Amino acid sequence: MPAIRIWLKNPLAVFTANDLDARGGLVVENGVIVELLATGQSPEKPCNQVFDAREHVLLPGLINTHHHFYQTLTRAWAPVVNQPLFPWLKTLYPVWARLTPAKLALASKVALTELLLSGCTTAADHHYLFPDGLENAIDVQVQSVRELGMRAMLTRGSMSLGEADGGLPPQQTVQQGQVILEDSQRLIDCYHERDDGAQIQIALAPCSPFSVTTEIMAESAALAEKLDVRLHTHLAETLDEEDFCLQRFGLRTVDYLDSVGWLGPRTWLAHGIHFNAQEIARLGQARTGICHCPSSNMRLASGICPTLDLTAAGAPVGLGVDGSASNDGSNMILEAKQALYLQRLRYGAEKITPDRVLGWATRGSAQLLGRGDIGQLAVGKQADLALFKLDELRFSGSHDPLSALLLCGADRADRVMIGGKWRVVNGQVEGLDLKGLIADHRQAAAELIRG
Repeated sequence: MPAIRIWLKNPLAVFTANDLDARGGLVVENGVIVELLATGQSPEKPCNQVFDAREHVLLPGLINTHHHFYQTLTRAWAPVVNQPLFPWLKTLYPVWARLTPAKLALASKVALTELLLSGCTTAADHHYLFPDGLENAIDVQVQSVRELGMRAMLTRGSMSLGEADGGLPPQQTVQQGQVILEDSQRLIDCYHERDDGAQIQIALAPCSPFSVTTEIMAESAALAEKLDVRLHTHLAETLDEEDFCLQRFGLRTVDYLDSVGWLGPRTWLAHGIHFNAQEIARLGQARTGICHCPSSNMRLASGICPTLDLTAAGAPVGLGVDGSASNDGSNMILEAKQALYLQRLRYGAEKITPDRVLGWATRGSAQLLGRGDIGQLAVGKQADLALFKLDELRFSGSHDPLSALLLCGADRADRVMIGGKWRVVNGQVEGLDLKGLIADHRQAAAELIRG
């Protein structure tokens, strides 16, 4: 049987994330991009299928590098709407501790569906809640990712420093170090894929300096190096966190990171707001990555990530939506718009361009996850694509299609392809009962809050 070759022909506009010319479209075969075409150019070999993309803006699939899927169950909850990070967490921890496998499955499916509809093809989730009965939380998430046909970096989070020992989380949400490490090893052995085109990957992700012990940080770093997987945590999100590190460890956040063996290219950090110039230089020298989460940082009034200073120093930068209780959504194209506007407040309009921000959402995010096979349109890369139409009222009168995606507020992809397979067609996820999913998820959210 001959291979299926698909020509996505003559897009309205295209962003490749690498300055290559693909104005004539691209050809996909066996789930991989095999040709980029200039204007007027035709494929080298005949194609079984031709998709006329003249009404579509074509992007690499967007890549979300920080999320908490379970938080879709606690969006816009009145008691925390006006709270900053630490009280926000302390109010929500007891609610989240009631999470069950069934509720996590629904929450994950909702988060992934929302991401997929926004043009996102790969998502990193940071799950650190393992109360009694939810010991196999990551296994639950694996199933949700497979149902949606997306790619994911599922990070085995952990909390080992409870309130009784000076940490922030309640005792019922923390685990012993040995339990954490043994489950981390199990998950890597069971699920971690290493080849190009991997669907599921696992990383190790102690939650934050204020919720884990130094021992679990250091032991996680050693295990990650031994098994060659990546490391992820929250760092320098708020000044409260900085004060906590100074009081408990006698160290600023980057010094603490270095002291437990985390300062290196294996690591990517969520938020990365409160760094001084010396710390930025050290992060850049170590090639430690930073995930910018603009919506969450504005929602909790945490601050603004110094993106251009970090990239100038050599630290890669990507984007993440963060948890759906501090965003309160899971929409990657809207997150790119937020990044554009928030970063302009720090660096000015001339330096923060739509191309730069789309680069963070694609190639930059892929770099954070250690993946060279996604995040750009080039021969040999995975055929992960997001296609947007500009036919709604909000786009009427716009002139530059790529800029219009962000400036006019695109929020939903018309088509999404992952590994050469269409997962979203005409703005709908293939094979998904969306109304049924929403109904089940709303019921689960109400039950979780009631307790």
